[in-house]
Amino acid sequence: MDTNLQAKWDEFLTRTREIYDLTAVGALMGWDQSTYMPAKGGAARGRQLALLERLTHERRTDPALGRLLDDLRPWADSLPPDDDRTAMLREARRSYERAVRIPAGFAAAFAEHMSDSFMAWIEARPANNFAAVQPYLQKTLDMSREMSHYLGTSGHVADPLIDLADQGFTVAELRPLFATLGAALTSLVKQIGERPQVDNSILHRHYPKAGQLAYGEQVARAFGYDFQRGRQDETHHPFMTKFGHDDVRITTRVDEHDLGNALFGTMHETGHALYELGIDPAYASTVLDAGTSSGVHESQSRLWENLVGRSAGFWQHYFPSLQAAFPEQLAGVTAEAFYHAVNRVEPSLIRTEADEVTYNLHVIIRFGLELDLLEGKLAIADLPEAWHARYTDALGVRAPSDVDGVMQDVHWYGGPIGGSFQGYTLGNIMAAQFYAAALAVHPGIEQEIGRGEFGTLHTWLRENVYRHGARYAPGDLLLRATGQPLTVGPYLEYLRAKFSGIYGPLTLETPATTAQPG
Repeated sequence: MDTNLQAKWDEFLTRTREIYDLTAVGALMGWDQSTYMPAKGGAARGRQLALLERLTHERRTDPALGRLLDDLRPWADSLPPDDDRTAMLREARRSYERAVRIPAGFAAAFAEHMSDSFMAWIEARPANNFAAVQPYLQKTLDMSREMSHYLGTSGHVADPLIDLADQGFTVAELRPLFATLGAALTSLVKQIGERPQVDNSILHRHYPKAGQLAYGEQVARAFGYDFQRGRQDETHHPFMTKFGHDDVRITTRVDEHDLGNALFGTMHETGHALYELGIDPAYASTVLDAGTSSGVHESQSRLWENLVGRSAGFWQHYFPSLQAAFPEQLAGVTAEAFYHAVNRVEPSLIRTEADEVTYNLHVIIRFGLELDLLEGKLAIADLPEAWHARYTDALGVRAPSDVDGVMQDVHWYGGPIGGSFQGYTLGNIMAAQFYAAALAVHPGIEQEIGRGEFGTLHTWLRENVYRHGARYAPGDLLLRATGQPLTVGPYLEYLRAKFSGIYGPLTLETPATTAQPG
């Protein structure tokens, strides 16, 4: 590389690192807003986030960055296709071309609005006051449509918003995939509903907060979460966030009368964190130092929470230590009874607390509502009742109020309407594929989990998923790691086999569907 080219490459790294660092500052402010910020700090925080977004947007769209990318393109084209520098330039160009479509004023206004909307939701939700957030939600919908227009699409209005989170996927591909999955899950729910129900009352005894937090952190450490590179705090709606390659934090929410809430929430967020912490250190502070998509990220959180954390082998090993942590609450309870309790299948109101069989029906409901809102088929004023109607139809339950209805999730109050939820279901499907691929290479993984050993699984995931960061598009990463495109077959078979062991023989009545992002 000649001196002039080296100077351009160094400038490229400097500019993209500035964008990375500004984004991290915004994430830090968002983390504080969701954890420790005083209630009256919202107005100033919204203004600060808007300013930061404007500054970040200016750097993302700086014509000098565009010229650098153009100047470096001939050199990049001469590099091997699998060269890391090629991937960095490709991802930087994709980000730049997307950013220049969004006016700076809109980006700042959207950031400020979302901060205001989030604080309104924080106040309105406990009061069951949908009227207080309705105008914010209407503005979010209007701005989401505007954002889609700026990003441009020849397909569905939701496609650009979906692509922001799950690159390459479209409504045309997701609708039939979700229809196939939904039909299969509805059949499983019906079959299970005809069987004797599992007793999970042991989960709803009194479990003191301190003990729950300590035990969750013990499990996170065992999975491989490094508390020298992260920490756990409490929040309204659990999340994982990243401020740098060695600062990846998790949050949880504790209910002293629901042991599973914080425990499985911590496992879930730990899965997200393991992904970020496992990215190749050579990518630190570059455009590749991030998970590649919402769906792939969710595959890791759901894999560690469910395929590991709700497995029979896991509780064969961990139940004695849980019983030691809560001796009075779990006196006389067996590991098998506890395993059944944490895997009880029952239609319910809350997505984050849903069992594995019904969970995706919650997502499919939200995905459909998003599309109807964006298409103009559903008005914001009618959203609460539409929510109730779809829950009644799909799950046979109805929320007593909007707290556990349209206001239960933060997503539409802290981000765009569109592209918010499909990643959860894509992640569940991918998780089963990644896990099956790991077992094919290391068939002893499940026995190791039964001994409280997670190193083999963690190493396989780090080598085949984590270390690549954003180097590959989600469909390409999945294909490289598993040899298959996205397909629901392994996921449905996993559910059938697992829950047949708990409820008796179950059958799958819907053929598997394969989808590959375009």
